[in-house]
Amino acid sequence: MRGGCRVKSFNTTNLICHLKNRHPDLHKQLQEKNAANISQQAKTKAAAAGSPIQQVLDKTKKFAKDSAKARSITDKVMEMIALDDQPFSVVEDQGFRRLIEHIEPRYNLPSRRYFSDVSLPALYEVVATHIHKLLDNVTDISFTTDIWSSDVSQMSILSLTAQWINENFEMKRAVLHAHEFAGSHTGVAIAGAFDCMFARWKIKKDNVHVVLRDNARNMQKAMEECGVKSLGCMAHTLQLAVHDGVLSQRSISDCLAIGRKIVGHFRHSQLATSRLRDIQQELGIKTMMLQQDVATRWNSTFLMMKSLLDQKRALGVYGADHEMPVCLSAHQWGLIENMTTLLAPFEQLTKEISSHQATTADVIPSVVALKRLLSKTADTDSGVRTAKHTLLEAVNERFGSAFSEPLYYLATILDPRYKDRYFDTVTKQAAVKTLQQQVDKMTHSDSATETPDTEEPQEKMIRTSDEGGKSLLDMHDEILEENSTMEQQAGLTSHISVQVHGYLSEPLIPRNESPLQYWKSNMSRFPALAKAARKYLSAPCTSVDSERLFSAASHIVDEKRNRIQCEKAEMLLFVKKNLPLVMK
Repeated sequence: MRGGCRVKSFNTTNLICHLKNRHPDLHKQLQEKNAANISQQAKTKAAAAGSPIQQVLDKTKKFAKDSAKARSITDKVMEMIALDDQPFSVVEDQGFRRLIEHIEPRYNLPSRRYFSDVSLPALYEVVATHIHKLLDNVTDISFTTDIWSSDVSQMSILSLTAQWINENFEMKRAVLHAHEFAGSHTGVAIAGAFDCMFARWKIKKDNVHVVLRDNARNMQKAMEECGVKSLGCMAHTLQLAVHDGVLSQRSISDCLAIGRKIVGHFRHSQLATSRLRDIQQELGIKTMMLQQDVATRWNSTFLMMKSLLDQKRALGVYGADHEMPVCLSAHQWGLIENMTTLLAPFEQLTKEISSHQATTADVIPSVVALKRLLSKTADTDSGVRTAKHTLLEAVNERFGSAFSEPLYYLATILDPRYKDRYFDTVTKQAAVKTLQQQVDKMTHSDSATETPDTEEPQEKMIRTSDEGGKSLLDMHDEILEENSTMEQQAGLTSHISVQVHGYLSEPLIPRNESPLQYWKSNMSRFPALAKAARKYLSAPCTSVDSERLFSAASHIVDEKRNRIQCEKAEMLLFVKKNLPLVMK
C-alpha cells in the first residue's frame, strides 16, 4: 500500500500512483481537494497583500533603479536642472533632498555625477532626435550665428540657430549648436566650424537660405569660405549708423560724457541714491534708478538720456542741496531733449526688428520710412540739424546696398503687407523680374519669362514740408498712399505670370496682420508664390536669436560654475532652448 517493503519506497508519490492505478475514484477526489487548497492559498495571499499592513510595507520599499517610476522622476529632475539653470550640485543640497524624500520616499536620488554623465547626454539625444525629425524634408532653412566669450572662464562659443517655415506656414525655431570655439577667430577657422556643424545635422548647403551674422570682417570672410549666403545683422548696422551719425558729434558726446558722470555718481553712492529717492517721493515722481549706458548698445545711451530727462526736476533739487560732480547747462538739457526726439524712431525700429516676427522683408520698408522721416524738418531740430543730416547720410551709406540685394527685395515683395510699394522704379522692375525667375525655377518651368520695355512712371518726390511729431508709422502711411496713387496711374504690366500679376494687383493687408497667415489662406490661389514665400520669409533680419542664446549661456557659465566643461554647457544650452519643442 505504501509502495513496497523497503523504507526508501515509503513516499507519497508511490501512494498516489497506486491510487491512480488501483483506485481511480479516490485519486479523483484527491485531485479536487488539492485544487481547492491551492485556490484557498492564493486568495489568502491576495488578501494579505491588500491589507493595510502590507500597503504600508510596500510604501517603504525603495524603487528599483531601473524601474519606470524611478526613471521618470530622474528625467524630470534633469529637465528642471536644464530649464531652470540649476547646477548639478542641486541634487546634493539638503533642502532639495528633503523635498524629494517628502514627495516620494521610495525614490533614491542619484548622484550629481549620474545626472551630468548619464541623464544629460540621454536627454540631449532625445531632444536632438526630435529636432532631426523637425528638419526632415525642410528645403530652405535660415540661420543666425555669433561668437561669445565668457567673462568668468576661458571659453568661447560659436552659435548656430535655425529658423524655417513648415508646410502649414508656421515659423519654427531651434538651437542647433553652441559649439566650443578655441583658438584664433579667423574666417577660415569659423568656416571649418560651420562645415562641421552642418555635417553634424546633415544639412546640405543647398538648403541654407541665408545666415544672419554681425558685420565683423572675419564673419563675412567665413561665410564666403563656407560657400553660403549671408547678411549683416540689421541691429548691428543700425548701431553703426547711429554712432557714425550722432554719437560721434562733439557737442553730443560732451553731453553724454556729463550724463555718464551724473549716473555714475548715483550708481556708486548709496547715500546719494537714498537722497535722490527721497526727493522723487517728495515731488511725486516715479521712483526709479538712472539708466547706465553700454558703449556697444546705442539704445542704452538713448535710455540713459531719457532717464535723465525724466528725473530732470529731481536732479535739479538734488543739485541745489548736495554736491554733484558735474551739471548740465540749460543748452545741454535742450540738446538732450531734442536728441531723444530724433532717436526715438530708431529705438522704436530696434524693438520692432528684435521681435520674433521680424524678417528680412522688414528691412527695406523700415529704411525707406526712416529716411523719409529724417528728410523732414521739425520744430525739435534746434541744435541737432547737423546731426540729423549726418544721421541721414549714415543711414544711406550703411543701408544703401539693401535695395540691390535680392534676398531683401524678394522677401519684401513676397510680404503681403509691403509687396512692391516701397521700391523705386529700378528696384521694382528688378524685383518683379527676379521674382518671376525664382518662381519659374522653383516650379521647374522651362519657359523663360521676358519683361518687355515699359514706360517708366515718374519718380516719387519726397515731401520736405515743415511737419513735427511724425513717427515711423506716419511715414509708412504716406508711402503706401503715394504708391497706391501711382499704381492706379501707371498700372501693372500684363506680360508677367498670372500669379504674380494677380498677387501684386490686390490690396495690401494691414501691417499688424501676419503675412504667414495670409499665405496659409492663399497658397491654393498662388501655389508657386507661396512656395517662394516659405523660403524668403524664413530669414530673420537680425542675429538676436544668437544673442538671446548667449544671455542664457551667461546664466549657465557663471561664477559658481566657471569650471564647467564646454561640452556640458553646450548640451545644457541645447536642452534648455529646445526642450519646449519636445514638451509641446
